[in-house]
Amino acid sequence: QVQLAESGGGLVQAGGSLRLSCVASGRTISVYTMGWFRQAPGKERELIALDKFNGASTYFADSMKARVTTSRDNAKNTIYLQMNSLKPEDTAVYYCAACLGVCSRFGLYDYWGQGTQVTVSS
Repeated sequence: QVQLAESGGGLVQAGGSLRLSCVASGRTISVYTMGWFRQAPGKERELIALDKFNGASTYFADSMKARVTTSRDNAKNTIYLQMNSLKPEDTAVYYCAACLGVCSRFGLYDYWGQGTQVTVSS
């Protein structure tokens, strides 16, 4: 099993930046596709980006594509989501998740962190 723990969220002013981290334990993330998701109050969960262990990253959320970057450090068993030019509408709980192998957005993301709250003030 993989345990995931996100951190790095918080309160930031519009236009600011945050870097979220997701630390994995239990198994190496080097064989997992890692996803970043978010869920705002009253809204469905949204896929932001996938970071595949072969080095490819794919971005899905149109509203964030130009403002986010994923990266991973397999040695630290950690993935990151760098978010820039944050907007109030980016306020949500952000989650990381893991899918074994090379997975698409339709993959089976079996493992989830507890989430980290991001609040962007106007």
